[in-house]
Amino acid sequence: MIRKSGNKRHQAEVWRRCRTLRTLKQIHALMIVNDFLSNTSALRELLFSSAVCVPGAAAYALRLFDQIPHPDLFMWNTVIRGMSHTSIPSDTISLFTRMERAGTRPNKLTFPFLLRACTKLSNATLGTQFHTKITKYGLESDRFVRNALINMHANCGDLASAAALFDGPARQDVVAWSAMIAGYARRGELSIARQLFDEIPSKDLISWNVMITAYAKQGEMVMARELFDLVPEKDVVSWNAMIAGYVQFGQHDQALEVFEQMHLAGEPPDEVTMLSLLSACADSGVLDIGRTLHGALMEVCSRSRLSTRLGNALIDMYAKCGSIEAAMEVFKGMRENDISTWNSIITGLALHGHFQDSINLFEDMLKMKFRPDDITFVGVLVACSHGGMIKEGRRYFYLMQNEYGIEPNIKHYGCMVDMLGRAGLLKEAFEFISCMKIEPNPIVWRALLGACRIHGDVKLAEQANEQLLRLRDDTSGDYVLLSNIYASTGEWDGAEKVRKLMDDRGVSKEVGYTVFDSDSKELMHLLLQSSLV
Repeated sequence: MIRKSGNKRHQAEVWRRCRTLRTLKQIHALMIVNDFLSNTSALRELLFSSAVCVPGAAAYALRLFDQIPHPDLFMWNTVIRGMSHTSIPSDTISLFTRMERAGTRPNKLTFPFLLRACTKLSNATLGTQFHTKITKYGLESDRFVRNALINMHANCGDLASAAALFDGPARQDVVAWSAMIAGYARRGELSIARQLFDEIPSKDLISWNVMITAYAKQGEMVMARELFDLVPEKDVVSWNAMIAGYVQFGQHDQALEVFEQMHLAGEPPDEVTMLSLLSACADSGVLDIGRTLHGALMEVCSRSRLSTRLGNALIDMYAKCGSIEAAMEVFKGMRENDISTWNSIITGLALHGHFQDSINLFEDMLKMKFRPDDITFVGVLVACSHGGMIKEGRRYFYLMQNEYGIEPNIKHYGCMVDMLGRAGLLKEAFEFISCMKIEPNPIVWRALLGACRIHGDVKLAEQANEQLLRLRDDTSGDYVLLSNIYASTGEWDGAEKVRKLMDDRGVSKEVGYTVFDSDSKELMHLLLQSSLV
């Protein structure tokens, strides 16, 4: 219990124990009961804990702040700081506008968080306006404000303004050097970034990590590894930069190798590490390692359970590795779901032949008032296509537009053409393509061409092939498929004509090319990209 004795040590112990939103609400309720909200010091502590210390409590902090009739400068700065670290940095700007209207003068602690919000929003114009205010208040020479300005200008692309601030006392500050390096690296100017890095009078771990991350994001993994091996003392950010870089550019074996080295070095992984590794397992199909990572996560998260992001990554990994049963187990065990959770499991079920289960889950999702997005409907339409559910597919396609205002993209159109083609409704499929609101791409026409082969429709196959040729997509498989359609119906002249057209255009048949399987793989790859973590 919080006592009204004014015992500062007791109060400090209470706030140190406040690490969850539930505990925060309990302490808040206790303060109200004991009329402790009249104590400005306790009110500041409560606001600081909710805005800064307790994860996920920023919205609660904002509601609390709105109930304070006359917030002081510390309270304004605290809530601005908290909002600058959320996914909605624009709230930070709105708070500052309110602060000015209330007549509270900002200080050197206010502006670094406002500039952070501008950086997250990539709003150089707004950042420049704040720079003007900083100059007006005479705060440009403050070290922390100046570094925040350099970071904002550099990351928003105004490297000239950043360099002007950098050429002076800032050159003695490693934080300013790191901001400049990051700014040049973000613009792809790695040579200048590296030159600055080599010139730093004293490198700290942040500057090492900035340069390693810059190389990794640009795919310069050899250079990134060179620097990584030279870092005097690595932290989890160093390891994550290497792992994420290898994963991003498809070097999954190297990513897993670095993780093994990380383990041997005694550096515990964090959520970012595990998300990168699960992505590597999903993309490379290494189910055994994915299971091992899952086991390690369960040991670490046995009490608090998996975060939603990690749960989504596990579902995606198991689905892409072919273990849809394990994906369902993870889904059922998750305490909280978001739209990505539903998308991953709905699409995963659809791609592994559990068509009705996929549709049933989608209906459950709607009953639970989750709003589907364009990715959700890709999974649903895949289930309808592969499950032969034509009536349902048509209904969901129009529901997507009429009920949820989602305009179809090329993936939705491709699914519909595939669905109609599989069902032998070739004429309807062709008319559907003709009425598309966007230009059909080669994958859409190949879906129709493949259906023509299955159902032996030569005339429609010719029209589909003409469209592919119009798009100048000279893929040998398209010619071979049309030739095979002619051959399957005994029209040998047509088959020979296609072979001659291939020769005339200089298109050679790929060795061991299986047309229908290749098209299926292309469509599968397109759809798997929709199963996002």
